[in-house]
Amino acid sequence: MKYYKLPAKISALIFDMDGTLYTHDAYLRFQIDSPIERLANIRGLSFEKMKEEIAGFRRHWAETHGGKQVSLGNLFKEAFGISIEESIRWREELYEPAQYLKPDLKLRETLASLSASSLTLGVLTNNPVLVARKTLACLGVEDLFPVIVGLDTCGVSKPHEKPLRRAAELLGAPVEACVSIGDRYDIDLALPLELGMGGILVDGVEDVYKVPSILPGGTA
Repeated sequence: MKYYKLPAKISALIFDMDGTLYTHDAYLRFQIDSPIERLANIRGLSFEKMKEEIAGFRRHWAETHGGKQVSLGNLFKEAFGISIEESIRWREELYEPAQYLKPDLKLRETLASLSASSLTLGVLTNNPVLVARKTLACLGVEDLFPVIVGLDTCGVSKPHEKPLRRAAELLGAPVEACVSIGDRYDIDLALPLELGMGGILVDGVEDVYKVPSILPGGTA
């Protein structure tokens, strides 16, 4: 876990969801592979050939964008003309988190501790809000997140300023009093840091359990 420019006064925490609030390699892989498989069928390609094309686009993107990553939604849009609206529909149809996830009591205790310390919690995800709600419900923490901003909230995929500012607005917090928490620096932290937020980079939910201890006036 690494943290960057944590504000002295924090009002809100904005969590990424997948790979952050849970660690489940098989489900994360399914979320990547299932849209690729659908795209392969549309384009009349094998799954492996489609993966090769996507890997090539990712390499080109990194080479022309200072080594940065690109989200799957933005990749589908830029490389293959799959609109964000279509990506939303695919994810709502394909993703069933209940097949993979179960309640996480330690996560719930951690988030409840953060809420009790007067922090407001939000989720900012590149999945649709419907998928986010299902995921949080499976983890047993949906009631601890009064704000969920998804791919369908602003119609743009992270990293983008619009959903970040929308999340802060809904949380009732100035941008500079928010901390973005996620597992991918380029997608979850780079832009929030540019906008004046703090940032915490995690390797999975195991690091989220430790978040209260590193915040100013930590609760653990």
